[in-house]
Amino acid sequence: MYTLYGFKGSGSAAVEAALEMAGLPYRRVEAASWAPASAIDELQRVNPLMQIPTLQLPDGAILTESAAILLHLGLHHPSSHLLPIDPGQRAQAIRGLVFIAANCYAAIGVIDFPERWCVDADTAVQEQIRLGATERLHRNWEIFADTFPQHPFLSGSRPGALDLLAAVVSKWSGARAHLAQVRPNFAAAIALVERYPGIAPVWERHWKN
Repeated sequence: MYTLYGFKGSGSAAVEAALEMAGLPYRRVEAASWAPASAIDELQRVNPLMQIPTLQLPDGAILTESAAILLHLGLHHPSSHLLPIDPGQRAQAIRGLVFIAANCYAAIGVIDFPERWCVDADTAVQEQIRLGATERLHRNWEIFADTFPQHPFLSGSRPGALDLLAAVVSKWSGARAHLAQVRPNFAAAIALVERYPGIAPVWERHWKN
């Protein structure tokens, strides 16, 4: 059985949905560095950075980083269709997962914690950093939308790992509202992901309750 360390409304939702789509047995451990009453000590033992999602594999090995976890699940469980079977399409899905991790997820870390990126920054400087990072994040999503077509999903006729990560990460920092204005077709395609059978219950648990 897999063990998923995560928390409501966090990036662990993408991995949880992937496990559901793959039909893999798992248990959830509620753990987050911002929730002292959660299992943070247990999380720190398996991931010193205390970042979620963290996934413990059935053999005891530990995986961190959302994109890496989704890639592993897709490669080791091809029948899940988390990654395309066609090599060319699979290469583009891998490219998209890394794009989100490197450009979108990374910008959100700056927006949430600007003080980490400028020593002794006062409130005004922190706000400048936050505004600049938000502008960069929204531009990165525009480039993503223009680069990865939807038919009707990013992964083709059904959602895959790329759709899951895009849907979850675009929830934060106003990206959905921005995309609805500047890339409405892409925003509509992403919104379809959270209503897809098998994904909808996970989404409900993380954001609707």
